[in-house]
Amino acid sequence: MKSIFEELGSTYTLGKDGMLYPNLTNGDEEQQPIGRWGRMHRAYLKATHSGLYEQLFLNGTLFIHLADADKRANVMIEQLTTQMVRQEGITEKFKAESPMEWVRQMNSIRSRIKEIVINEVVNVL
Repeated sequence: MKSIFEELGSTYTLGKDGMLYPNLTNGDEEQQPIGRWGRMHRAYLKATHSGLYEQLFLNGTLFIHLADADKRANVMIEQLTTQMVRQEGITEKFKAESPMEWVRQMNSIRSRIKEIVINEVVNVL
């Protein structure tokens, strides 16, 4: 005879002590990798909006929310990098002629973009 827990499609794991332990999840079956920006957004939510963080967690939508923030951040980085490289005239020819200057300018662009993403995606609701 199956328990109600098993009838609902849940399973148990046999522990080392011979006890059956239920395999519990928070209801978010398709957990997506959240990446760097999603983890930063999670830390922001935990620190400044703990009520919203707990609500998202309990509703089972936290990982979807974090994955969305990570995706938006990555898209923004890609678009801003393309725009800034074009605006500042950084080309492959420039890279070949002056590699150290190219690295300096690209690091400057990445640093500015990181600040923009943190202020526009990570530290917002």
